[in-house]
Amino acid sequence: MSDPDPVVFVVDDDQHIRTSLPRALRMRGFTVEAYESAQAFLDAYDENRIGCLVLDYGMPGMSGLELQEHINRKGYLLPIIFITGHGGIPESVQAMKGGAVDFLEKPFRQSVLVERIETACKMAAEMAEAAGRARAAASRFDRLTAREQEIVDFILEHPGEVTSKEIGRILEISPRTVDHHRARILEKLEVRSVVELVDLAKGPMRKI
Repeated sequence: MSDPDPVVFVVDDDQHIRTSLPRALRMRGFTVEAYESAQAFLDAYDENRIGCLVLDYGMPGMSGLELQEHINRKGYLLPIIFITGHGGIPESVQAMKGGAVDFLEKPFRQSVLVERIETACKMAAEMAEAAGRARAAASRFDRLTAREQEIVDFILEHPGEVTSKEIGRILEISPRTVDHHRARILEKLEVRSVVELVDLAKGPMRKI
């Protein structure tokens, strides 16, 4: 089953923008949803949906920048393209520091916005794929017993001292017991070597 198409979420208090922009984007093949306020968007948003946000910077109530800060705090994988009718350099710098893909001033060329949306949707898909790999890696680490986890933590913290003899000395268990645990660790983590174990542990959701 193929992944659903990414969604372009348009959030703008200007009725004309909410009508004309989604229409133009749909004609280019995008799936679009439009919201009149930041809160309306948050009330409807499902973080499992892949897409990007075309966001008006200056809105009553929660501003575009405040919505960006909220999204960053929540860790939503949602690239943002700001659009504004009265933005300046300080505003654009602040938005870009927050991770925005771009900051476009109205009126903007539709072709430029489409290019940014395509970039943002690609970023969203890549982030979702990376997050999926991290979740899968984290689920493997959850299979470990407390002792196995202790050995893994030692290996990750002391990559130059991974012999069973050295691990056994530090943990006060026999090298033979360490060998048994290491075999089980590799089996549970579905890796073949310490190098692969370290690579697996580099996932963003892995906590040591």
